Amino acid sequence: MKVHSGANIKVTENQAYDLILSPMITEKSTLGAEHNQVTFRVPLTANKPEIKAAIELLFSVKVKAVNTIRQNGKTKRFQGRKGKRSDYKKAIICLEDGHSIDVSMGI
Repeated sequence: MKVHSGANIKVTENQAYDLILSPMITEKSTLGAEHNQVTFRVPLTANKPEIKAAIELLFSVKVKAVNTIRQNGKTKRFQGRKGKRSDYKKAIICLEDGHSIDVSMGI
């Protein structure tokens, strides 16, 4: 596995919109807002440097750290038939002091 320490990743605006799918508005993510954190749903193929570059480009903020979580879809039953929710990845973005993102308004 190749690790890029301090590599500057460049993303175009179109790529940035493809990387950030939607904000996650949950009880846990709103608690993170008190600690200057915002949670977004991202594609399974996205990596941390790309996510950081996309957030900084789209929202004009400074990102301190990016943590990603791969969430496996649940197996559910509906009228006796088994089904599976799709897998997804979420990114928890920690912003520098003085920066903020209001997820209640559109991009």
